[in-house]
Amino acid sequence: MKCIKEQNTGGLSKAGGTVIATVVALAVFSGCAVGPNYKRPTVVAPDNFRFVTSSAPISLGELPWWEVFKDLTLQELIRAALTNNYDLKQAVARVEQARNVAVATRSPLFPQIGYGGDLGRGRNAMLNTPVALKGATENVAEVNLNAIWEIDLWGRIRRLSESARAQYLATEQARRGVTISLVSDVATAYFQLLQYDQELAIQRAATNAYAGSYRIFDERLKTGAASKLEPERAAAALANAAALIPQLELNVATTENQLNILLGRNPGPIARNSLTNEPPLVPEIPPGLPSELLQRRPDVIEAEQSLIAANASIGANLANFFPQIGLTTLIGKVSPELSAFTAGSANAWNVGATLTGPVFQGGQLRAQYREAKAKFNEAGAAYQQSVLTAFQEVSNALIARQKLGEIRAYDGQAVVALTSSVGLVMERYLSGRASYYEVLETQKELYPTQRAQVQAQVGELIAVIQLYKALGGGWQVAPVTRANASQGANSEK
Repeated sequence: MKCIKEQNTGGLSKAGGTVIATVVALAVFSGCAVGPNYKRPTVVAPDNFRFVTSSAPISLGELPWWEVFKDLTLQELIRAALTNNYDLKQAVARVEQARNVAVATRSPLFPQIGYGGDLGRGRNAMLNTPVALKGATENVAEVNLNAIWEIDLWGRIRRLSESARAQYLATEQARRGVTISLVSDVATAYFQLLQYDQELAIQRAATNAYAGSYRIFDERLKTGAASKLEPERAAAALANAAALIPQLELNVATTENQLNILLGRNPGPIARNSLTNEPPLVPEIPPGLPSELLQRRPDVIEAEQSLIAANASIGANLANFFPQIGLTTLIGKVSPELSAFTAGSANAWNVGATLTGPVFQGGQLRAQYREAKAKFNEAGAAYQQSVLTAFQEVSNALIARQKLGEIRAYDGQAVVALTSSVGLVMERYLSGRASYYEVLETQKELYPTQRAQVQAQVGELIAVIQLYKALGGGWQVAPVTRANASQGANSEK
């Protein structure tokens, strides 16, 4: 229930005593907090995602990552990253910080109890209060137990606590986002590494093939059956093919280093599978409904929690316009003479109430209130933008997976045809029915097409990874493996 609407704050300075008394009574008896209560913005979600080819009750984003990635080597790398990655450790630390900030922000709802004491010796002074003692030098001592409690009539502390709790939940979603990105980045780098390995094998085979063609052309030159142009062209094709090998080796090394950084390790080699032996990913699983995406994606949930925090901040700033009422108590001993400190006459106590409120702040409170409303509007726009981005990323990943699969299929057909043509044209050349140009041109078409097929294959795998990430999947904690369980049992012994 909204106790006091923010639109009414413009007349606070003109409100009379009757209005204030009425508002105080309402706050005391209803326990409400001033300011707007949060209401989720209206989101216009599509009925289904674009480029969806099938439908089923389960979404790919609901599967844990170890069911999506069947490669055991990749699974071990992901587990190592989730344990050792420093970005994730920072995110975990930020969550712990925000959790304790939320606890500290809520603590003023309870009485603040403390203790104090003073011991001194002076002239014409009793502790911190000047008291005429006729010029005598006296010992003074005090010990007390005190309590202060702000009565949260307007909900200022509750709104601050609400905001801090929402910020804590936002950091928790940010940690989930880091986890999802980490799983995605490790899998992407791993498949790119397999791609470079396969391309390197293709390029080395191409280099060997060009070297074989060069030897054939050179032998024919020596026998006078060919001109010098043929071995020269073959030598150029051989050099061009060999020049790509160092670049691919560089790609392998830098990708290994990138993967090691994700694993929290120093640069070095990475144990991995082969692309030809790579187990298939999950079968065709639809993304689910767009409305479910908003409840799963951590960046969308994080944006909404930030919006909740900004909304609560409006109420906290609105409460600053009203007086703050507190209760104070003190129980202790005060004595100008140490010898009488334990006597009953040294007992001291006090119970009181405090009332503080703004009269003139130079427009500070009003500016802070308007700033809070502007931040809420900013957070609302950020939430709406995160929703649109989520829908876009899912649609992009769906169409990428579909089209890259088609490209891979066409490239596969071309590779089969070109492989056959290379053998045929070489036979025709040796029998004198084809020129060296046909041999080189056919080879130049085959090996780049093989590499394109590998790139499309890995691109399709990465599209699945991007779809999995876009759907908010991959944050689940992996189950304890049998080997890890046995190690844990042995360590306990």
